[in-house]
Amino acid sequence: MDRVDRVIARMRSLDEELPRHDGVAVFNRTYLTVTLRVRRHLADGLLPRPRAAAALAAVFAHRYLDVVDRDAVGAPLPVCWRPLFRSRHHPGVRPVQFALAGINAHVGHDLALAVVATARSLGCEPSALQGAFDRIGDVLVESEEGIREELMPGPDPLDVTDPLTHLVAGWSMERSRDAAWSAARLLWSMRRLPELAEEFTERLDAGVGLVGRFLLTPLERRPGSRPAAWSLLCD
Repeated sequence: MDRVDRVIARMRSLDEELPRHDGVAVFNRTYLTVTLRVRRHLADGLLPRPRAAAALAAVFAHRYLDVVDRDAVGAPLPVCWRPLFRSRHHPGVRPVQFALAGINAHVGHDLALAVVATARSLGCEPSALQGAFDRIGDVLVESEEGIREELMPGPDPLDVTDPLTHLVAGWSMERSRDAAWSAARLLWSMRRLPELAEEFTERLDAGVGLVGRFLLTPLERRPGSRPAAWSLLCD
């Protein structure tokens, strides 16, 4: 639990440091909310194998925090994270796009690597982490609807003629989570084939990055639409 508390403290610190309209700040607030929910589940005994679940949650979070640290010193970023960090101040990108692009990078790429790293550190097979993985994944999926409701602009977020509706509806947390588990199993099966594992990881990174670029397509604000609730709170 201490490791989870430390990553929560770091995310809170970032929330205070980053400008409110920064795209990375939008994702950070979203991720902080999800991580607080995971911590409550741990405290309430709702996650199977709590030690393993806490380890997975911490290793997972540190992959994002490492990207923040790399960006701060100008080090190269994983391909999957570059769209968010390069577009973080773009005026044509909406808050919900920033949030989903960060989640796409983190779940689509980082989660698989976090499962493998956690299994190695605990000396177990990934299958031993599946219960914790599934429950943490459930928290992510349960949070997706709230993220969309909070950050989608009005007055009608379900307007089928709105390009933003089409854009965000094309991405699914549940499908991304399921793909991450399959990728983790494949990476684990390649652990004695380092060159193949490296190639697979690079292609996974590139594929997730491609999705991120689409999610961050700049969109013009439609006449008569109001700002997202998040924007109103920040102004």
